[in-house]
Amino acid sequence: MSSESSNMREKSPSESHAEVIVRMFPSDANPAGNVFGGEILKHIDMVAGIVAQRHSQSNAVTISMDSVNFLKPVFVGNVLSLNARINYVHNSSMEIEVKAEAEDIVTGIRTVTGSAFVTFVSLDKNGKPTPVPKLALKTDDDRRKFEEGKIRMDTRLKNRQK
Repeated sequence: MSSESSNMREKSPSESHAEVIVRMFPSDANPAGNVFGGEILKHIDMVAGIVAQRHSQSNAVTISMDSVNFLKPVFVGNVLSLNARINYVHNSSMEIEVKAEAEDIVTGIRTVTGSAFVTFVSLDKNGKPTPVPKLALKTDDDRRKFEEGKIRMDTRLKNRQK
C-alpha cells in the first residue's frame, strides 16, 4: 500500500452516506406511466457517485453496476428516494449500495422498488487510479456489509479476468 493511502484518515460509511429525492414526471416514463428503468439507473448512478466522491474526495467514475434489481414499478407522480452507502473499499475502488423506494405522496404509501451495487474507482488529476481512505467499521452492520462487499468485489475481479 502506498504511503499516500496510509496517511489518509479512515472514514465511516455514515460520513459519506447520501440520499436523493426526485419527483417522477411523464417525460421519465412510458405511455402507461411506468418510469423507465434507465431513468432509475441514472439516479442510482448519480447518488452512488455522490457517496464515492464524498469518501474519496477526488474524481470518481463508475466502473460497474451489478445486482440491479427492479422489485416493483415506479409510477409518474411518485417521489423516488434513493439511499446510498459505501460498503467496501479496496485500494482505489469503492462499492456503493443503493436502495430505491417510491412514495405515493397522495396516500403516503412507500414501497421498496429496487436496489443495486455500483463500483467506482477514484482517479487523480491525471486520470490514474488513486488510493481512497480505508473504512472505519464502527458497527456490526458496517463489518457485515464490508465482508459481503469484499466477496462481491473478489467475484467481480475473477469475472473480469475470464
